Amino acid sequence: MRVEVTDFVAGARAARGSVVVIDVFRAFTTACYAVAGGARVVPAAEIDAALALGARHPDWLLAGERHGRDLPGFHFGNSPARIVAADLRGRTLVHTTHAGTQGLTGATGADEALTGSLVNAAAIVRYLRARRPALVTIVRMGWEARERAPEDDLCAELLATRLAGGEYDTRDLVERLRAAPGAAKFFDPAATWAPQEDFELCAALDRFDFVLRLGPPDAEGLRALERIDA
Repeated sequence: MRVEVTDFVAGARAARGSVVVIDVFRAFTTACYAVAGGARVVPAAEIDAALALGARHPDWLLAGERHGRDLPGFHFGNSPARIVAADLRGRTLVHTTHAGTQGLTGATGADEALTGSLVNAAAIVRYLRARRPALVTIVRMGWEARERAPEDDLCAELLATRLAGGEYDTRDLVERLRAAPGAAKFFDPAATWAPQEDFELCAALDRFDFVLRLGPPDAEGLRALERIDA
């Protein structure tokens, strides 16, 4: 199994093989908590596309952000804490973000596209080692899909090390995440759109025993995330 690491939307578009698109703060952490809460999650690249789906399906819920902030007309921002507090059982959640969903929906050359986060990192490794693809491409989406972010770098390092059969030292993981520039918002009382609980939920390493894979198009052409226990 060969592992390659790349970055941002361009990296996602060029990615081949089994592709893992990482967004730790917060897109693919939020997606895991939403699926764990019983939601069907449909990633969307654009705000207008998400709003159009909401108009076409009034019973669906919309979650998303740009520049981290909540979006007008949406039911949720991109906060895992808000998602955990909601009853999403049996609901469809359309999810659009500045980085993560851009990369996931842009990975059109992938044999399969998985979401990447710390909360299901061990499951991702188990799944890929069982599948044994010839190539795994890890895409770090970073801050706003244009700057490297320490939390996504850390997740990529952890996945690559574990895929190679090594042990990754996680003893200072929370401290490293806390020091990342992207974590500052969680501890800023003025950033009501990013509560401190979000940080704790994002840092919950290996919390979930499933992977999220972008599924095939349905009758409407939409691709929902498939939960696969691993």
